Amino acid sequence: MCPPPNTPRIGANDDAGAGAPLQLDPRLHVYRDDLAAAELKGRVRSQRFVVGEARQVVQSALPLRGIPDSKASYATELIFGERVMVYETREGWAWVQSQRDRYVGYVPTAALSRTVVAPTHKVRALGTFLYPAPDIKTAPLMHLSIGSELAMAETGESFSRLIKGGYVVNRHIVEIDRHHRDYVEIAERFIGTPYLWGGRTRLGIDCSGLVQVSLEAAGFAAPRDSDMQQSALGDPIAVPSDLEGLRRGDLVFWKGHVGLMVDGLMLVHANAHHMAVAVETLPEAVGRIARSGSSIVTIRRMPALAAPMPPTV
Repeated sequence: MCPPPNTPRIGANDDAGAGAPLQLDPRLHVYRDDLAAAELKGRVRSQRFVVGEARQVVQSALPLRGIPDSKASYATELIFGERVMVYETREGWAWVQSQRDRYVGYVPTAALSRTVVAPTHKVRALGTFLYPAPDIKTAPLMHLSIGSELAMAETGESFSRLIKGGYVVNRHIVEIDRHHRDYVEIAERFIGTPYLWGGRTRLGIDCSGLVQVSLEAAGFAAPRDSDMQQSALGDPIAVPSDLEGLRRGDLVFWKGHVGLMVDGLMLVHANAHHMAVAVETLPEAVGRIARSGSSIVTIRRMPALAAPMPPTV
């Protein structure tokens, strides 16, 4: 996902001159003119500094927006079980920071629980369901996306029961500290998923959301937006003029866009041309994107994959 226009980069100098506080990226730091997180005191200017309060997402997928308006576009999505810090609640909206990737924005207060429980498991399937009883014929309570964090009270032969209520199929979950062997395989599972600006689930996903979700499934922490990923992930390699010599898992970046190499030729990415997650040859993607005035800015190579886990069904 492309960062919002004129977003200050982390560490950029404030216009106030030498010795002034640094202007921090507002996507990742909790501050406004009237309110800021207590840990930023002395680093940003604000009228008031507060300590955040922990909450937990209890909604299947929760849009996080840059302003408290249900008609505003998504900045990203939080998913079930994610923990956030709340810095303000007003008129049904909470101003929060995600504890997973540090993203800041507004979500409906009703979608957050004051009871925060540490996860023991996570969803490893692309998606599953939370049932009111250990029976697949019962009407599900909600959909749960890959990466949703779950705190289990007990595990049975076929189902596990959450501390907060509801049951999930055991074949669709795994212990919280186990990771998939191949993040590209996770990305490939999303092929055909509709493109959604700010999305992070199989119901809709964007380019950097696909990279983030796939890497997290394999045990790699990843920031949310493509410019952040370009700065933080892997090591840069030379962009070959003939586009040869790339490997499975290499991350290819354009301005405001990112994709993953499936092998030395094919690229998987969520994109607005196909309006879906699609696979195409890298030269095809490069040529089409070049016609819109953009070229590859960097290619980043990730380290060895995380420890393997049993294949997800």
